[in-house]
Amino acid sequence: MHPYLILGTAILAEVIGTTALKLSQGFSRPLPSLGVLVGYGTAFYLLSLALEDLPVGVVYGTWAALGIVAIASIGVVAFDEPVDLAGLVGLALIVAGVYCLNVVSGMSAH
Repeated sequence: MHPYLILGTAILAEVIGTTALKLSQGFSRPLPSLGVLVGYGTAFYLLSLALEDLPVGVVYGTWAALGIVAIASIGVVAFDEPVDLAGLVGLALIVAGVYCLNVVSGMSAH
């Protein structure tokens, strides 16, 4: 399987786990609590597979950054959390950083 597809799936699993963490209400709700364990377990397993083919800086930077953007977006849409102009600029800079890391930089395995 392509390492970036594995990384993308790891990001998705982490986002699911983090969303479930919010819904678990301090691990007091069983089903979302199980979602946390499955989401994070899957994310870390897939992350380990991505690290077999991609540099650790690229993998972790991309995983963390895109997870932040996805979770912030879910917070705004699903949990009615506020976002302001400075937050949007910050998120855009994160996306620009991921682009630089994976496309422009020589760090990535092109």
